[in-house]
Amino acid sequence: MSSTPAHRAGGSRVAAVRRSRAGHEVVEVDNGLIRLVIAPALGGRILSAVRDGREYLHRNPDLLDDALDARDPRAVGPHDGPMSAWRNWGGDKTWPAPQGWSGPAEWAGPPDPVLDSGAYSCEVDVANDGSRAGIILTSGDDPRTGLRLTRRIGLTAGRCDFTLRLSADNASTRSVRWALWNVTQLPGPPARLPGDGVWLGTAGSGAPETVDLVAGTGRPHVERHGDVLHVPVQDVVGKVGFPDAAGWIAHVGPAGTWALRFPVDPEAPYPDEGSRAEVWMEHPLETPLGHLSGLRPRHRVVECEALGPYRELAPGDTTALECTVSLGPRLGAVTSVGAHAWWGEPLTYAAGRVTGVCVPSGGGSASLLLRDAAGRVLQRQPLGMCGAGTPLVLDALLPAARGAARVEVCCGRDVLGAAAPAG
Repeated sequence: MSSTPAHRAGGSRVAAVRRSRAGHEVVEVDNGLIRLVIAPALGGRILSAVRDGREYLHRNPDLLDDALDARDPRAVGPHDGPMSAWRNWGGDKTWPAPQGWSGPAEWAGPPDPVLDSGAYSCEVDVANDGSRAGIILTSGDDPRTGLRLTRRIGLTAGRCDFTLRLSADNASTRSVRWALWNVTQLPGPPARLPGDGVWLGTAGSGAPETVDLVAGTGRPHVERHGDVLHVPVQDVVGKVGFPDAAGWIAHVGPAGTWALRFPVDPEAPYPDEGSRAEVWMEHPLETPLGHLSGLRPRHRVVECEALGPYRELAPGDTTALECTVSLGPRLGAVTSVGAHAWWGEPLTYAAGRVTGVCVPSGGGSASLLLRDAAGRVLQRQPLGMCGAGTPLVLDALLPAARGAARVEVCCGRDVLGAAAPAG
C-alpha cells in the first residue's frame, strides 16, 4: 500500500490522501467530521461517506471488501453489455439522462464503458492552511453521448456537508440534448423506526406529485405528509419519479440522515415525464428480471437521484448542477433541507414562541433575529453555541415587536431557517 498525503489534518484541518487499493487507487478526504473516499478508476464515484464511524453509502460487497480493495482486480475497467453484466460498485456517481435503449437520444447504460465504468482523471487541491479541499474528476470523451462529465467535490473544515458540482461538456462536433443525473446508492435494510426511508419536498408547481417510471416487481409506495412526501422502506424493485420536487431529497437509515439539496428550474423541461428527482428501490431476488435485461438485485439498496433540466448543447457548450450533501443523525422525518441545515421539526413562530429542530452543517454562536419587512433587525436573542451536525432544539420565547415580518435562526454566519409569525 502506498500513501501520498496532500495535507495532514490537525484539529479542524482538511486532509486529502491518495492510497493504492487492489485493482485501483482511492482518494481519502477528511475534515475530522466527515470522511469521503473517492474512486477515480471506478467511474469517478464516491465509494464511502463516513461520519462518527458510520457508513452512509451502499457499496457492493460482492465486488469490494471493507478496505475497498477489488475482490477481483481484473473486474476494474471499462465494460459494456446488457444490464445483467453491470458491475455495480455502488456509491455516488453521475450519469446523463434520459436512460433508455430505443435510440441515440437515450443513454443506454449501465453498463457503460466511459461514463460509468471508465477511469476519470483526478486532481487534488488542498488549501495551504487546511481550510478546504477540492477534488476534480473528469471522464473521458464519450462517443455515444458526445459528453465529457466532470465532478467537483469540495470539503471545508468544521462542517458536516460537502459540495458536489456536476457539469457535462459537449466534447463532440454535433449538437446534443441531455440532462445531468446524479445517483446515490444507500443501504436499504428493513425499517426499524417510523421515519426511515426517503423524504422529498414538494414545490406546489401543479406538476404531478409522482409518475411511475420502472416496475421491476412493482412501484414504490409514496405517502404524503403535509407538503413533504415519504417513500417508506419496502420490498419492491422499481422506480418512481417526482415532477413537483422542490430541490431536496433525504434518506434516513441506520447510519443517520443523508440530505441532498439541488436547484430546480421551473421553466425548463425535465426527463422521465418531467421528473426532477427519482427514487429506485431494490431487494434480493431469486431469479433475474427478464424485462429489465436480466437484472437480478442481490442487495437491499435505495437510490436517491437528482436531475437537472434538459439542455441543448452545441459543440463546446456546458451544463452544470450545483448540489450540497449533508450527513447528520437519525432523527426521523425530514421536513425541509436548507442551504446550511436540514429540519426534522419545522421552524414555527407563534404567540411569541419559537420552536423547531434542525441540524446545522456548521458550528458557531447561535441566535434568533427578528426582522421587519425591510430586513432590519428588531430584536436579537443569543442561544449559545451550536455544533456542526448536532441537533439544535428550539423552544424559546421571543416577544413579538411592531412590524415584525420574520424570525431567523442563525449559527455563526449561516442562516439556518426563517419563518413568518403565525396568526
